[in-house]
Amino acid sequence: MITVASYNIRKAIGTDRRRRPDRILEVLAEIDADIILLQEADRRFGARQAALPFHLIAEHSGYAPVDFAVRAGGLGWHGNAILVRTGTEVLAQRVLHLPALEPRGAVMADVRIGRRAVRIVGMHLDLSGLWRRRQAHAIIAAVDHEAESLPTVMAGDLNEWTAARGCLRDFGSHFRFAETGPSFHARRPVARLDRIMVNEKFAVRECGVHASSISRTASDHLPIWAKLDFA
Repeated sequence: MITVASYNIRKAIGTDRRRRPDRILEVLAEIDADIILLQEADRRFGARQAALPFHLIAEHSGYAPVDFAVRAGGLGWHGNAILVRTGTEVLAQRVLHLPALEPRGAVMADVRIGRRAVRIVGMHLDLSGLWRRRQAHAIIAAVDHEAESLPTVMAGDLNEWTAARGCLRDFGSHFRFAETGPSFHARRPVARLDRIMVNEKFAVRECGVHASSISRTASDHLPIWAKLDFA
């Protein structure tokens, strides 16, 4: 069994409007997932430096970022990043260019968990429903075009409010969703903007939203998690 989490950290700015990356690391320690997909992990303007400084990750967590080699000082690609437990073997990694009016992207990595290779895809989709659907199609196509089919988990902030239409319906025709629950807004969660989904090679055993005193303050989103078995 592996545990996967997804977390929009809003550049480490909490609901109190203070930038506190140390709180994000505390939340990650509470979740204790094997794989963590982050959104808004880099600052939006300027050199887009990491909102979670590398030295803090190295010194105060058991994780290491997957290196997408996009820009010096950045944690991911258009704010999307993947953390794995220190020592995890990364077999392959790449960024996905998505159709968009504003800068959007996704990230993909193959990692070895125990003796099994696992594919991870992280994303943060557009505010526009039309562009979300185009981005969903691009991500699905990218996964389908991979030479080897692997147990795959995809997660992120999909910015979709209903599962009955839009990009969730598109993803749902290829993947199964973990019923994690509402994760936004952190102080009073009413919307399931954040999602975890898997292909047929994974089974979801448990899932939920991580609501603690720290997570309600650390970002405007609550992290979501799922425990997965290989099917």
